[in-house]
Amino acid sequence: MKTNLLAIFLIAATIVTVSGCLSEKPKDNKPVEITVAAAADLYNAFTEIGKMFENETGNKVVFSFGSTGNLATQIEGGAPFDVFAAANIAYVDQLKEKGLLINDSVQLYAQGRIVLAVNRNSGLKIENLSELLDPRIKKIAIANPEHAPYGLAAKQALQSDGVWEVIQPKLVYGENVRQTLIYIQRGEAEAGIVSLSVANVPEISYILIDDKMHKPLNQALGIISSTKKEKTAREFITYVNTRGRPIMKKYGFLLPGEFNG
Repeated sequence: MKTNLLAIFLIAATIVTVSGCLSEKPKDNKPVEITVAAAADLYNAFTEIGKMFENETGNKVVFSFGSTGNLATQIEGGAPFDVFAAANIAYVDQLKEKGLLINDSVQLYAQGRIVLAVNRNSGLKIENLSELLDPRIKKIAIANPEHAPYGLAAKQALQSDGVWEVIQPKLVYGENVRQTLIYIQRGEAEAGIVSLSVANVPEISYILIDDKMHKPLNQALGIISSTKKEKTAREFITYVNTRGRPIMKKYGFLLPGEFNG
């Protein structure tokens, strides 16, 4: 009788233990979703890196792409992001000084390049910035230099070439570098300046602009101080700077160690 009671007790205990494990397992394995505020020049590279990260970790990344300046303003306003990936380290440093980023999470991850882009259907072949003065070019698109680092770099390059003041009437501003690219793709601007990372599209041809003509586009990222998902956020930024590096390289970025940080 005692033997039977012991057997029943052991079976019951096993059932409780197994059912308990089963009830906890979905909770333990539930994917964590983080939101990454990312500069528009990262659209192609980060979309690809994000998919790899999701496939390898089981967690989810949601991106909010925009101009770095606008995203920084949203973060200051309390936007619920977990990670900020900027196109210029200056914005990251400003947020860190205000206590909005976790100090030890901030790191460089890339340096960007700008290109002179021309709509293929325009029939124009432009090889330097001075040729933007050509009267056949009615509109020139750049990202808004007030809040887009690639727009500021474009302005600096045009100033270095001595044509900034002259071409003012031709300029149209995109909210970010991807919107600027769309203006050129659609022929709404015959030419413009965009990031190398988004320039490889069928509708345009492009040439690199000498990086000595503008300040370096050193790009940094960091984790938002208010995040409740710091562990996964750290996994993501580590992933960008390890497994993600070949993808960043593929889209024309220079990597830390390849440029003077």
